[in-house]
Order: sequence, then structure tokens, then C-alpha cells
Amino acid sequence: MNRFAMILKSFVLSLAFVGAAFATAGKVDINTADAATIAAALNGVGPAKAEAIVAYRTEHGPFKSIDQLVEVRGIGLATVDKNRELIVLGGAK
Repeated sequence: MNRFAMILKSFVLSLAFVGAAFATAGKVDINTADAATIAAALNGVGPAKAEAIVAYRTEHGPFKSIDQLVEVRGIGLATVDKNRELIVLGGAK
């Protein structure tokens, strides 16, 4: 393989990794993120509400749906709805 082909192949592979990173950029996995990450990523969720999300998850296990967040004290449907596009549910087996 010539040098140009090798560089081109490396470049294409790099773009694939960058694309995967941007696919989840700005989103937060509420089943694995710590409170600081949740507070930074979600609108209307400060440190206290983020700690409540983590405490709920610790006590009840991973969230199975985004709507289950309304069961967390201090989190209402309006907060869930305005953050719906920012939330990812990983780790819910």
C-alpha cells in the first residue's frame, strides 16, 4: 500500500470515530452519569436534583424509561420534556 493510500485510510477511519462521538455529544446517560455530569447536561437540573436522580437510581436500579424520571423528587414532567432529547438510557438491562 502506498503512503497516500495509507494516509487516506487513516483519515477516513478518524472521521468515523469523530462521527460516533458527535452522535452522542451533549447527551447524558442517566443510568451511568454522576450527579455533576447530569447537572451540567440537563436544563433546569442543578446539583440537588442531579443528586436525587443518582440516589433514586441507586435505590431502584437503572431507569427503564425517560418518563420514570418523574418519580424522582423535584423532577416534574416539564423538566423531563424539555430534556428528553438530551437523555440516553444505557445500562438498563
